[in-house]
Amino acid sequence: MLCLGMVSAAQKGTALMRLALAIFCLSLLQAAAESPTVIVVSGAPGSERFGKLINQWSEQWKSAAEQAEASFRQIGSSDEKNAKETLRKVLAAEPKDSPRPLWLVLIGHGTFDRKRAKFNLIGPDLEATECASWLKEFERPLILINCASSSAPFLAALSGKKRIVVTATRSGYEQNFCYLGGYLATAIADPSADLDKDNQVSLLEAWLIAARRTADFYEKEGRLATEHSLLDDNADGKGTQSDWFRGLQVTKKSAEEGLLPDGLRAHQVHLIPSEAERKLSPEQRAERDTLELELARLRAKKATIKEDAYYERLEKLLLEMSRIYFPK
Repeated sequence: MLCLGMVSAAQKGTALMRLALAIFCLSLLQAAAESPTVIVVSGAPGSERFGKLINQWSEQWKSAAEQAEASFRQIGSSDEKNAKETLRKVLAAEPKDSPRPLWLVLIGHGTFDRKRAKFNLIGPDLEATECASWLKEFERPLILINCASSSAPFLAALSGKKRIVVTATRSGYEQNFCYLGGYLATAIADPSADLDKDNQVSLLEAWLIAARRTADFYEKEGRLATEHSLLDDNADGKGTQSDWFRGLQVTKKSAEEGLLPDGLRAHQVHLIPSEAERKLSPEQRAERDTLELELARLRAKKATIKEDAYYERLEKLLLEMSRIYFPK
């Protein structure tokens, strides 16, 4: 009987270990299913000085991706003969419809010949229209960041629903090397960039800080600023400059009636989420984001709605949001 008891206890112990291992594996699979993908494309350096900066900034994105437990891929190493073809294949292999955000970050030089904007690569360059065609079938959230000179035409080409597009310049004619990429690579994982003190840095916060530090760089150097970044997340393909913001709020309304201003969606995206954010399921985050945008639309219409109706709808939205964070 003693032997049977010992066997039974051992079997129970083995079963518990297997169960614990299964739960651990499932948690890893769930984390992988929710984590973003970050693709950094390091462009042709042009010179040793710029090459060092491009490599440094690419490494910073890698470090941030590791903190985010994201899938990371860097394209454009010195021994890569055709980086454009590699990027095409990598994007083709990515899931087109997924809740996982895809970050595509281009770091380097760009050109514009009054008709076509290109990102300079080792081998053939990448045109804005080519990049747009490769991303056409994607329905998942996309964060598209072009830190190169002459990058502005990429904004109109890549803008769309579920997309956030950042360019280092406001015009294809801003053709000097851009420094936004370095400041953005730092800010995306910098706790001091957490402007609203929610223990995480949103893309909007990182971009605003990076744009401010870029402007400070030119001022300290006594140089005329040759880059003015744009952000587009309302799919109008126009973009908004950082100096149009006061804090986290944009001061200029969209000319198109009913269209929300840029910045709202970018403030909902965090490469490195806080502990509180990680505890929310993808469904809860999606519901929260939808409610926040509805709240922004309601506030935009406040002047046209009767006061009682406005506050009734406001109370309903706030109660729905509170249930996400404090479920019964």
